[in-house]
Formats: sequence, C-alpha cells, structure tokens
Amino acid sequence: MIWSVVLAAFVLVLPVELPDKTLFASLVLATRFPPLPVFVGVGTAFGLQVAIAVTAGSLLSLLPEALVTGVVALLFLVGAVILWRSAGDVEDGGEAADTREQTSFLRAAAISFGVLFAAEWGDLSQLATAGLAARYEEPLSVFVGAWAALLVVSGLAVFLGKKLADRLPIPLIRRVAAGLFLVFAVVAVVETVRALV
Repeated sequence: MIWSVVLAAFVLVLPVELPDKTLFASLVLATRFPPLPVFVGVGTAFGLQVAIAVTAGSLLSLLPEALVTGVVALLFLVGAVILWRSAGDVEDGGEAADTREQTSFLRAAAISFGVLFAAEWGDLSQLATAGLAARYEEPLSVFVGAWAALLVVSGLAVFLGKKLADRLPIPLIRRVAAGLFLVFAVVAVVETVRALV
C-alpha cells in the first residue's frame, strides 16, 4: 500500500462527497433509524461501490498510456465542470421526522445499504475513484483512501446529523472540489502529452 496514493484518494473524494445526495440520504436515514445500523449499511454500500469503481479504473489502466491519461483527464474535467456549475444549487435533505422507527438492526442496515447503493451509481466520487485507480495503478491504496473518505462523510452525517447539514458551506465545498478535479485533469493532460511525444 502506498500512503501518498491513499492520501490523494482521501483528499479528492472527501470534498466531493460532502455536498452530495448521499450525504443527505444518510442524514434522512439517521433520523429514521438508529445511527449504528445506518452507518453499517451505508459503509458497506460505499465499500462495494468503491470496489466497483476501482475495478473499472484498473481495467482502464490495461489500455495504452496515452489513452488512459486522456480518459482520466476527461473524467476529472467533467467532474470539475459539474461541481462548479452546481456550486450555487442548494440541495435540500428534506425535513425528516425527529422520531426514529423501531426496527431490527439488520433491517435498518439493509434498508440503508439499499438506499445508498442505488444512490451512489454514477456519482462524482465514483468518477474520481475510477480516475485515480487508472492513474496510479494502485487499486488497494485508492480503495482504502476513497472508502475512508466516504466513511468519514457518512459518519458525520449519521452521528452529527442535521446540525452538520445546516453549517456546511455547500457552494464553497463544491468549488474547492471542482478546483481539485481541475488540478488532476491538468496533470492528466500533461501526462497524455508526454505519452504522445
């Protein structure tokens, strides 16, 4: 495992996921069920989604270097544009009831897993994870960093709840994440040019 790659994946995925729909889904689930089973279900769903993204990125790395770096640059550029354009949007997690349903641990975890697994498809954090896996060719390090970032976000959402959502400067977080995506896109473009020359 390469710790610099773990850190790169963590630093890139964390700000992308903070203003994301999955954060708000976790918040809503945590108001409906006890926090621990929600965290277990959400964390498991994130783990599976990160594994899928890392696998996709690793498959990309089997292609010629110039093609891979070009695809990685495109993934990060698209992510940067989407984040920047959505910086002004206000996402609303909805007003959930303050009372939690009384249900079994397994049922609450399974519902949380299902909701987050479905919500995470095509997410910006998946694009970032696949791009990092293709760029670094260190799938385990990318997996650990990306999953750790997603667990931090889901832990904040589940255990700190609505207080956190009210205090996050969502537009600023999205702009910072867009800047990070842009930096990674520029680096990938430079690598593409070098591979072609």
